[in-house]
Amino acid sequence: MRTNGLDRMVRKAFPAGPPGDLATRPLRLAVLSSSTVSHLLPAIRIGGLRRGLWVETYEAPFGAYAQDLADPASGLHAFGPDAILFALDTPHLTGGLNPAAGPEEAQAAQAQALRRLRETWRRARDGFRCPVIQQTLLPVALPLMGSNEHRLPGSRRHAVTRLNAGIRAAAESDGVDILALDEAAAQDGLAAWHDPVWWLRAKQAIAPSAAPLYGDHVARLLAAGQGLSKKCLVLDLDNTLWGGVVGDDGTAGLVLGQGSAEGEAYLGLQAYAHDLAARGVILAVVSKNDAANALDVFENHPEMLLRRGDIAAFLANWDNKATNLRRVAETLGIGLDALVFVDDNPFEREWVRAELPMVAVPELPEDPALYAGRLAEAGYFEALRVTDEDRARGAHYAANAARVAAVSEGGDLAAYLAGLGMRLVWRRFDPVGLPRIVQLINKTNQFNLTTRRTTEDEIRALIADPHALGLQFRLVDRLGDNGMIGVVVARETEPETHAIETWLMSCRVLGRGVEAAVLRVLAEVVAEAGGRHLVGRYRPSPKNGMVRGHYPGLGFTPLAAEADGSETFRLALADYRPGPSPIVIAHG
Repeated sequence: MRTNGLDRMVRKAFPAGPPGDLATRPLRLAVLSSSTVSHLLPAIRIGGLRRGLWVETYEAPFGAYAQDLADPASGLHAFGPDAILFALDTPHLTGGLNPAAGPEEAQAAQAQALRRLRETWRRARDGFRCPVIQQTLLPVALPLMGSNEHRLPGSRRHAVTRLNAGIRAAAESDGVDILALDEAAAQDGLAAWHDPVWWLRAKQAIAPSAAPLYGDHVARLLAAGQGLSKKCLVLDLDNTLWGGVVGDDGTAGLVLGQGSAEGEAYLGLQAYAHDLAARGVILAVVSKNDAANALDVFENHPEMLLRRGDIAAFLANWDNKATNLRRVAETLGIGLDALVFVDDNPFEREWVRAELPMVAVPELPEDPALYAGRLAEAGYFEALRVTDEDRARGAHYAANAARVAAVSEGGDLAAYLAGLGMRLVWRRFDPVGLPRIVQLINKTNQFNLTTRRTTEDEIRALIADPHALGLQFRLVDRLGDNGMIGVVVARETEPETHAIETWLMSCRVLGRGVEAAVLRVLAEVVAEAGGRHLVGRYRPSPKNGMVRGHYPGLGFTPLAAEADGSETFRLALADYRPGPSPIVIAHG
């Protein structure tokens, strides 16, 4: 009720949509369902706001989602969704199953249900060129045999397990994302998600009491698709990663590791953080401690799972946590809203929430055995896919922090950059780089001239378009491979003129002259295609003010300025003369 009330208040306060100073992204979500979902839409909208999205929702007429998809004059087509969620209930998808069926008949019925579902996905993607989310089935069918239900081929209960496995396999093949309700029900209990009374009274497959959690799970997926998931896990040390205070107890006196329940609890949080790092989450440390004491634990405690090399930014001093969190963001070149801060001390949690409300601060339970689970439940690090670039991200950021430190100590930036041995490797968009290209476009906020978002289907169409070009860039130096750090998309909009639709770069390579090297490649490629002019556009967003002077700094001439702060610039390639650079350019 509170969630619905909050949604009404928000919609009443902003009937025309969010004000310009509200740092949200608009997104239109169509919910196509075989049951009642109107009670879920307010929770989806509030869940979106919590994760930086202003979500407009559309609900297909009851039981008519297929007709809505097929009819060009339907409300769905007029709505023009940016994402589609198929929220199909279990009775709907298992209706063709017969408990008396033999193995072959049961398997054929399940295969037919999957074929119909995949055809529905195809129509949605062909019609709207937008991401598709498929909700898995809740195990609401009653068992007929009990623990050995799998021995009844036509069992609807067992069919749910097989269908969910088939949905996941088909979704992986078709590029569809999954809303894993079956896993949520396994964790929380089916009764927390489904109420037979409300199903019979109102055909609500999701219980009204579960609506806020449902909305948050949907919002996590939408936010992940828009690059709004958190990037960095910042950890306190004393009584968070280990039991005790290292300054008082010494390294040997800490509670950590095998042999005690409390020691294993702290090790459990370390293990979860270590696994998050393996899939691309950056790790940082912020602790009120003497640095030498803190580092000694990482280097010498035999039960430590995390080591200093796993930590991209390590701040152990006596400054307040908010100040150090700002330093972490600055060192890593990411926004404060990309941080999740974990600290056992309630005072520190409240201080950070008050000083830095954009930083996510989970409320930890008293028992450290529950720390990792609480962090996981919050869904801060929701992701749709994991690329090789993700797996190497922690090392990239750690190496960049080392570069920043070296510059600070050395002082001579030009000499330092010349000694880095930087190589900018570029190539056209291709299927191999497609997942990372889409991810980078959708996640980059600061060095992003237009903040345009995209889908894999749109990038595939761009690759096939003879009037468009997409360039991907990697940066390698003597400290390591930074991975894909830049994307440029340009399109021939008029004879001999290419408009730059997207130009973005990872903030971890700023200050090295990479922008000028990217322009050199772009100018050469456009010239080879017969172009004589480049037109660039800067469209302001709440986070990209740092690139307002990007085009003038590269020699572009101003063309026009608009009331919303957007600016357009032109560069005549005949007048373009690239300057000296420590970066070697290579095609690869």
